[in-house]
Formats: sequence, structure tokens, C-alpha cells
Amino acid sequence: MIFTILLSIAVFQGIFLGVIILKSPLFKSSANNYLAYAIFTLSLLILNLVFEIVEIYKTIPLLRLIDNIEWAFIFPVFIFLFIVNQVNHPVRHSKNIRWLFVPFLYSAVINIFNDLDKIAGIYYIPNAANTVVEGLNNSQIFIVPPFIIGILIYTYTFIKYSKDRQEKKWVTFLWALVFTLLFSWVILILAALFFNYDGSSFMMFLALFGTFLIHLTAYFGVFKFRLARDKEGINALLNKKMSSLDKDSMINSRFNKDNTVESLTTDNHHFKNLENLCKNNHIYRDSTLSREKVAEKLGISAGYVSQLVNTITGQNFSNYINHYRVESVKKMILDSEFENYSLLAIGLESGFTSKTTFYNAFKKATGMTPNAFRNTHK
Repeated sequence: MIFTILLSIAVFQGIFLGVIILKSPLFKSSANNYLAYAIFTLSLLILNLVFEIVEIYKTIPLLRLIDNIEWAFIFPVFIFLFIVNQVNHPVRHSKNIRWLFVPFLYSAVINIFNDLDKIAGIYYIPNAANTVVEGLNNSQIFIVPPFIIGILIYTYTFIKYSKDRQEKKWVTFLWALVFTLLFSWVILILAALFFNYDGSSFMMFLALFGTFLIHLTAYFGVFKFRLARDKEGINALLNKKMSSLDKDSMINSRFNKDNTVESLTTDNHHFKNLENLCKNNHIYRDSTLSREKVAEKLGISAGYVSQLVNTITGQNFSNYINHYRVESVKKMILDSEFENYSLLAIGLESGFTSKTTFYNAFKKATGMTPNAFRNTHK
């Protein structure tokens, strides 16, 4: 019972994740579309097993029309298309790719033609013709192993074309999981065919492994990888904007390290230097920024940094820096060039260390969440 519930949850999550990838503008790309199709296919394979366990085919036999199609033929094809599009290899534009769908189409046509007789009873296949159909249907078992293993090995040869280290690491990790899953499934099928091995228990284990694959894809492939890519894009865009500024308008950052005692007002030259560091050098974007780091840049003690900020602004050091971070986020939200980037990526690139600190600081400063602020200013 628990096993069935876990698989059902995985199916729901897989379908939900696939819809998010396809519909959200944040994940819009050909590569991600194929990843979504792969997740849909894997979810369907797990759903068929759930139907088998709860014996729904006895109640609704027509569902066998879907179950009998060899979906394992198309799952590795979508993985192949995801990877070649992700690494931007020219083969993704080749018309020969269409041949990769032939085994799946072959399986679909043969099984549907056979099931419309055996299950649906729409027509009757004569015995002579039935022998041919059964032969074609059984031939799938000899096509599955070489096709699946072959396309997975072929897919691996394209990973090396990735120019991004993190991308290459993620794609290799995904490929390894898919290869492990499908290779184990092929071995199980062959063992059952030639040695009469009852692999029902192992099949359940593979199904759980499939749910693990869906969850990892969601976390690493969609969330973390997308987040890292967003941060890189935001950083590049911010640097581009900074470099386009007139250099003559930039205030010189070589500060006077004179330790002359000054009044704790906005005219204090150390405070002015701190303001310049925030406004022009954007030091707040450093998530590890501390009083000690700022003190080193200003040539004063960490205690004096706190005294300056507390006395002049009425805020502690953390709130003072977060003020600049929030203003940076607001500026990017209002800039159309950043509209396709996630709010969390914008917050992290502005210097916040986590989603919680980002949302709390933003709401404290503006009275609304980053999502509400973006929606208000659309």
C-alpha cells in the first residue's frame, strides 16, 4: 500500500514538473521541452506499474491499449534530444533524428492493431494474419536491448561538447542515472525471457529508482542548474551595465586612510567612502560581506564601521547592507532586461544568502514580497 502511494505521488509530481517546465517562461528552451517529455514518459511508465499493482486493468481493460505500447523506446530518445540541445550540438537540426522514433512508432502501431482485436473487440484478425501480428509483436523484445543501450551510448558521446563545466557535470549525472535505470530494466527483461526469472520485486525497485530520478531532475536539473544559470546571466548583465557607464563619472575608490578623528555625520569621509563602495563598487553583492571586510577596505577598525553606520543611519551594519541589496533587487525587477530571470536568482546575485533572508529583508523594507512587487509593477 505504501509502495503504491509513493509511486502515485511520484507520477503526480512528474506530471506537475513537466507542465511547469513546458509552461513557465523561466525554463523556456528546446532542451527543457525534451526534458519535460522525458519526465512525462517516465511518469507514464510508473503509472502503468501502479495500474498493474492495483489491478485496474481488470476493471478497465481498455487501459491495456496504453500499457502495451513500449514507451521505453521513446524515453531514451527524449533524453538524447535533451542532451544534444542542451550542449547545442549541430546534430539537433539533422532530419535523420526522425529515424529514432521509428521503433516507438513500430511498437505503437503493432500493439494498437493487436489490442483493438484482443481487448477492444472492434474487429477480428483471422488466424493466419494473427500469427504474423503476434510474430511482429514478439519481435520487439529483440529490438529493445540493442536500441536502448545503443542510443544511450551514442548520447554519451555528445556530452563532451558542453562548454560549461557545471552543465557538463549535471548532464553526465542525468545520463548516468538514466543509463543505470534502463540498463537494469533491459537485463531484467532478458532474464525473464531466457531464464524465467520472476523480476516483479526488482521491477518495483526500478520504479522507486525512477521516482528518485524525477526528484533529482527537479532539484538539480531544473532548480539548481537554472538558478546557477540565472545568476551567471544576471552577473554578466550587471557587469555589462557597469562597464557602459562613463568612467569619468565613477568616483575614485582610492581612499584616504588618514585616521584623523572626524564627526560622526554624513560628511565623515570614511562614511562617504563606504557609501561609494556600496553605490559604485556594489560591494553588497558579496554574500560573505562582513564588517571586517569593509573595515579592511576603509582602513579603519570593524568597531568604528559599526559606530559610523549605527550613529549616522540609525541602522545596524546588516540592515544597512540589506538596504542596498533590496534597492538592487527593486531596480532589476523594474528593468525589462531582467524579466526572464527568477526572483530568487536576482536576490542571491544581489548578495542575499538564502531565499528566507531575501524575502524577509525585502518585505521588511517594502511591505510586500518580491513576487507581489513584481506583479504590482508589471
